[in-house]
Formats: sequence, C-alpha cells, structure tokens
Amino acid sequence: MFEIKGIEKSYGRHQVLKGVTFDVAPGEIIGILGANGSGKSTLLSILAGLQPPNGGYFSIDGKDLIANAKLRNKQVAYVPQENPLIEELNARDNLRMWYSREELDKELKNGVLKLLGIDEFLKVPVSKISGGMKKRLTIGCAMKGGPKLMLMDEPTAALDLVCRGEIYDYFEDFRSRGGTMIISTHELQEVELCNKCYILKDGVLRPYNYDGDLAHLIGRL
Repeated sequence: MFEIKGIEKSYGRHQVLKGVTFDVAPGEIIGILGANGSGKSTLLSILAGLQPPNGGYFSIDGKDLIANAKLRNKQVAYVPQENPLIEELNARDNLRMWYSREELDKELKNGVLKLLGIDEFLKVPVSKISGGMKKRLTIGCAMKGGPKLMLMDEPTAALDLVCRGEIYDYFEDFRSRGGTMIISTHELQEVELCNKCYILKDGVLRPYNYDGDLAHLIGRL
C-alpha cells in the first residue's frame, strides 16, 4: 500500500499543495484531475523525488520514500509529460542508458519491452519515430527494475486513438499484475480507466466520482 499524507508545497508565498492525502492499493489506478496550473505535475514530481515537499509523508508499507531515495527509485517509476529521450540516439541506445545488455535482451524477448512493442523500432532514431512510439519507449525506460508504482503525467496527451489504445492495453496488463498507477490527466478515456479519481483545486485534493456527467466535471474543475 502506498500512502501519501499531508503533502505541502509552496513557492514563496504561493501554496500550491495544502496537505494532499490519499492512498493507493495494489492494482489500483488513481486519477488526479485539475485545471492547468492546479499543481498536478508538482505533486507527481514530489512523489518522484524530483523536488522536495515543504511537509508531508510518502511511504510504501510504512517505509518512508521521501527520505529513502534508493527505495523510492526501486519502487516508483515516473513518466513526465515532456519527452525525456535523447533524440539523436535510436531506441536501443536510449534503453541501454537504463538496462544492462542482459536485462535488455531479456525484456525485449519476453518482458515489458516486448509487451510495449519496442522491439519493432529498436534501430530507429528517436527523432524519426512517432509520438506514440516515444511514449512507449519512455515507459519502457521508466519500468527498468520492475517498480510497483507508475506516476504518469498526462500520458497520452496529443496522441491518436490507436496509440492511446496501445498504451491503455499496457496499463491494464500492469494493473492486472498488481501494479499501481497515479495518473494526472485531462482525458476522459483515462478517467474511465481509474478506480478512484480526485480533483486538485486551490491546493486541496478532494475525492470525485465521475459518473459520465461532463458538464458537472467541468463545473467542479
């Protein structure tokens, strides 16, 4: 069980996160909804260890993941909205920055990289592959070592329906094997994949039960 308790973050006098608290059980997908600038990306970057909170606690089974960077890096994968790949390198060379040769061969043959279909474009420069392929490659890099929690910042923004479907298939497989996900999203398809949703507004996170009423959701946001 991952627990997030009382996460706070301020930039000067502006408090972006005000005691954000929720938990995530194995096999759950949690959706974080909110307008642009509401703090969704800030929350995910704190959980990923990219910036420190001003207060709060993030743990797995009672073990502190904020203080223990080594444990956090083993348990938590982070896929940012922006493309973090090195465009001049091909897909294999990007993966080699994360995987040993033996690990890479194993995962391409019968593992997460095979499941993501990365073996189909290994030798292609990143600058020449599609947005969907880049996203799958980014996920493949992040999943090195088999983390239990994926943090996804708008994972399918600007992707076409086919690319989204491929990524959603992987999400379902990851969840079916007990994996846990926290997704920052504006996409209704992703909202419908989630077991629980929350709205982040004015620094406060509140539960939200999406029932298909888009007008109501827009009003809440």
